Amino acid sequence: MFYLVEEFFSIQGEGKYAGTPSYFLRTGGCNLSCEGFGASYDVNGLVKCGCDTYFAVDRAFSHSWQKIEDAQIFISHLKMQFDAIGYLPHVVITGGEPLLYASEKVFYAVFSWLIDSGIHVTFETNGVIEIDFDKFPAYKKAIFALSVKLSNSGELMSKRININAIKKIIDNSQESFFKFTLSKDIIEDSAYDEISKLMINHPNQAIYCMPVGECKSTLEINDKAVFYFCMKHGFNYSDRLHIRIFDTTQGV
Repeated sequence: MFYLVEEFFSIQGEGKYAGTPSYFLRTGGCNLSCEGFGASYDVNGLVKCGCDTYFAVDRAFSHSWQKIEDAQIFISHLKMQFDAIGYLPHVVITGGEPLLYASEKVFYAVFSWLIDSGIHVTFETNGVIEIDFDKFPAYKKAIFALSVKLSNSGELMSKRININAIKKIIDNSQESFFKFTLSKDIIEDSAYDEISKLMINHPNQAIYCMPVGECKSTLEINDKAVFYFCMKHGFNYSDRLHIRIFDTTQGV
């Protein structure tokens, strides 16, 4: 069983595959809250802060999540969606934190079908959860966007960094790359040092940096700083196309 928050066909807006037509599956639940990213939202009159996908992270919204309990029924549903599209798009499994369900039977069955169908699948993960690649070998064929959280997330390092989990993903997966979410403040403070420490054991990993922002106006506060940061250090700049085009609209 796993919880599905939303699914939609769109264009990948971030990272290495930005611009690629992709079908998104957003799972519910996360092992981090990332209050430092500052996206504010209301829960029964209480204003809280978190990441820009708070509706997939905060279990206060779980009443609207869909419980997927039968792999074959969901696979049949996906077949119909792809038939309507007319071709097999890339699939992006995001969250929340999708790897919370990595060992769940239904989740693994759906993922395995996607891979067996020749579909490119990217996991967008914070890189904290360790995968047993021997027990679940299909994950070796996935692409992993390692969106490892830095100090600007507001999370303790002991909670947001799992060196063993990151190493397992890099060593076992078909492809992986780092994707960091940066604010103007962390660039001026500690971003390069934090990224450099993570890269000591993975010097050949591609690095993509994108600006913090749940809406256009917030992106515009941080985008130039990230742009010049990437130029200075030889990193790849990633914009956030879906926010740039649709602002705060969900399902795009």
